[in-house]
Amino acid sequence: MSDLSPTTAKDEPLIQVRGLHCYFGEKHVLRGADLDVYRGETLCMLGTSGGGKSVMVKHMLGLMQPDEGSVKIDGVNISTMDERALSPIRKKVGMMFQNGALFDSMNVAQNIAFPLREDGIKDLTKINERIAEVLEIVRLPGQEKTMPSDLSGGMRKRVALARAIVDRPACVCYDEPHAGLDPITADSIDRLIKRLQNEYNMTNIVITHELRSVFRIADRIVFMKEGVVYWVGTPPEMKASTDPVLVQFLSGIAHDGEKWASDL
Repeated sequence: MSDLSPTTAKDEPLIQVRGLHCYFGEKHVLRGADLDVYRGETLCMLGTSGGGKSVMVKHMLGLMQPDEGSVKIDGVNISTMDERALSPIRKKVGMMFQNGALFDSMNVAQNIAFPLREDGIKDLTKINERIAEVLEIVRLPGQEKTMPSDLSGGMRKRVALARAIVDRPACVCYDEPHAGLDPITADSIDRLIKRLQNEYNMTNIVITHELRSVFRIADRIVFMKEGVVYWVGTPPEMKASTDPVLVQFLSGIAHDGEKWASDL
């Protein structure tokens, strides 16, 4: 799977967000957000409820169009594209949904093959090779015929990840990948995220509130508040920050009385 993502300099933005505004009726959800996502990095997104992180990612996926501002993927402005023009661009960014979003009536192979069939690929040999390839990557070889109802929560997440990468995107977005998982299983998801980055030059965008995972996997961290990117930096920079808003937020989501600064 060496061609999963192009090998390029990590200081070159894959995704550029500029002046992004989004309204839901009278509610101003994004208020001029700016962000660069660099090739080959793992970027973790933290934020208050309603702060705009999920809406930002939906714009990156081309699922929403901004009321103002722009989103560029590989230098191409997708903000005003119609569905037909968006199709090849969307293949560059995959998505792993919070609950996995697997089709319960389809087995593992059929779920993973769904994006390939949507792309018009009909060669069964090619489809089966791709399925076997990604199942090996997510450490679920031989599970093609298993039904979603027979999978554990962690296995469902890994099948969802296999489906997200079967089209060989340059980037994968993860919506709360640790939700509902025990710490050991959550750690296995973290290892997969870093494996995709380190072995396949995958760009990862992870929406999460799990600080332990953030400090383990992130190259950079984004903190969103009230529709803007309030703070961006590395895990050590976050730990050293004395910004009162950031410190209050981090203290509020620390688990079981643990000091978040001990998790790096």
